[in-house]
Amino acid sequence: MASYRLLHGNKISALNYFRFVRKVTGSHSLLSHSRRFQSTTQSSDEDKYILPKSKVYTYHYQDSLPRLPIPKLENTCHRYLASQKPLLTPEEYEVTKKLTEKFQKQEGPVLNAELIKQDKINKHTSYISESWFDMYLTDRKSIVLNYNPFINFKEDPIKENNDQLIRATNFIKSAVRFKISLDQTVLEPDIFHLNPKRSDSDWFKSIIRFVPRKLSWYGAFLAKAFPLDMSQYNRLFCSTRIPNKGKDKLATFEGARHLLVMHKGHFYVFDVITTDGNIIPASTIYQNLKEILTDPTPPPRHPLGVLTTEDRDTWASQRHAISAIPANHEALKLIDSALFALCLDDEAPYEPAHLTQVMLHGDGMNRWFDKSFQLIVCKQGVSAINFEHSWGDGVAVLRFFNEVFKDSSTRPAISPQEAQSINCESTVRKLEFSLTPELERGVQVAKEKFDDTVSTLITETLEIKSYGKDYIKTKQLSPDAYMQLAFQMGIYRQKGHFVPTYESCATAAFRHGRTETIRSASNATVACSEAFDKSHRAGVDEMVNRIKIATDWHAKLTKEAAMGQGFDRHLFALRTLAEASGQQPDIFQDSAYTKINRIHLSTSTLSSPAIMIGGFAPVIPEGLGVGYGIFDDRLGCNVTCYENGGNAKEFLECVASSLEDMHTVLNGKNFKQ
Repeated sequence: MASYRLLHGNKISALNYFRFVRKVTGSHSLLSHSRRFQSTTQSSDEDKYILPKSKVYTYHYQDSLPRLPIPKLENTCHRYLASQKPLLTPEEYEVTKKLTEKFQKQEGPVLNAELIKQDKINKHTSYISESWFDMYLTDRKSIVLNYNPFINFKEDPIKENNDQLIRATNFIKSAVRFKISLDQTVLEPDIFHLNPKRSDSDWFKSIIRFVPRKLSWYGAFLAKAFPLDMSQYNRLFCSTRIPNKGKDKLATFEGARHLLVMHKGHFYVFDVITTDGNIIPASTIYQNLKEILTDPTPPPRHPLGVLTTEDRDTWASQRHAISAIPANHEALKLIDSALFALCLDDEAPYEPAHLTQVMLHGDGMNRWFDKSFQLIVCKQGVSAINFEHSWGDGVAVLRFFNEVFKDSSTRPAISPQEAQSINCESTVRKLEFSLTPELERGVQVAKEKFDDTVSTLITETLEIKSYGKDYIKTKQLSPDAYMQLAFQMGIYRQKGHFVPTYESCATAAFRHGRTETIRSASNATVACSEAFDKSHRAGVDEMVNRIKIATDWHAKLTKEAAMGQGFDRHLFALRTLAEASGQQPDIFQDSAYTKINRIHLSTSTLSSPAIMIGGFAPVIPEGLGVGYGIFDDRLGCNVTCYENGGNAKEFLECVASSLEDMHTVLNGKNFKQ
């Protein structure tokens, strides 16, 4: 069997390499191990922890993680041109090819040498980390729709626990268990096991815990286990994004013990962790939430939360004005430092479009979008997480999401029967703000802008029930590559040409890895899409072969991206260096470079037993935001677009026909007849 060099030059079989890469391809799939959703038992002193408590220090592998590699310049240029070819006319491609070759010979080597030099100086991080943080924090657009995504929990398996108060109480208890486990470093490290019987075992953990941290990655590797970066976890709790003119900053407040709750645009806080480090009783959490929900105060005329939907410079000015009023100091700090924000909504969304609307943006008043994450619980218990994106790429959020769902549903803190007998004092404190007439006008303007923007967002969904992941695997095809091929065929059927496409790929196998881009549009998808055109003479065997070639190519791109061997982040870092030194290489002034970075199809898959649906807005006005799920027996998409922009309904009709036609061909029939 063939082998690939992996990470530190060690070898691993091609089959195991592929399995590993598929697991680290997207943060959505990092921690969906089935054991995380099994029931557990605990002793009384373990009630405040996520179980099982880890024998291995949470950050045991962090210091020995391999560093994100800087690709060879010639490989980056080659991959860049390969991704440009499906998007350009032959004449346009020749221009871009000449500019790329010039860059590879002239400006590129100097910039790349400087990048390597800086990377060697900053061995504690990755070459992309700082510039990627800056990319988020310097963008002046509103983070609502432009950045913050949502992921929706499935219903609690115990139907009666989907009551809003019950579910919120159980979520809070499990969320605080997660935080305490993380703080006390008894949360299991993020690690992917190629051979779980060997490496995910008590004997292995008993041994690896004594291996020095600087060597621990190598010990795990010998057992065919791959630790993942956990540097983003320190921003999960007690953190917020603070607007500043020109560039925002991230702030984390260690030692905070309180929760922020929002209802009808009002702010409330109460401690959820005691001074001695324990979780307050579930009965007190329930009583506090009940008091908040029954507060008769009407919604504020000027709900402060809507200001977090503004463009960042406007919000920075307004926040400065708010903090300049002494009466607001403490309240603002309590919002910033809260463990997280719990948003109790009076909405009761059931169908996907309404659910996306509520969880992605809501009414703007009952949200604080700057918090690291917001846990949203609606009237009938439908729940989701909406998270701010600059601090991380979802690795920590999705681990938290999975663990909280499992913990709250397998060992709930409270039941409806127990809630009936609760009669304790509330510990809630309501926050009040003093606003000047100018700030009140600012809130009104922000609300009007927000309403105008979100009113143009459209959501469409697709569900294919005739087959799913299990069927695709019987044809020895990658399910993710298969869905991405369907998107390429769909956009070709809709528009008659191909568009810049983005699929996010986590590089969490490396220290401070962020993401890399999988460019799904390729020469192979062009050939396959054309073969499926009814005017084409391709027969069944040729079409099946085109599917295999296209999905194999996508699998290759996925492997490269997961191992830090894409081209997008490398070129981004080189362009950042060039701009910092006042250079303007022609490759970055090329209209083709601008075009490929205007992402028409922004895609991300969500695969976890805890997730019902997820979504995000398009990244350009004419684009599509494509969230998709690949399940054992079905396939689904949740797609957003703007009015007068991309046509999500038409796109999904074309995707549906593509999936149907591929299914027909894989079954040995010709759909063209």
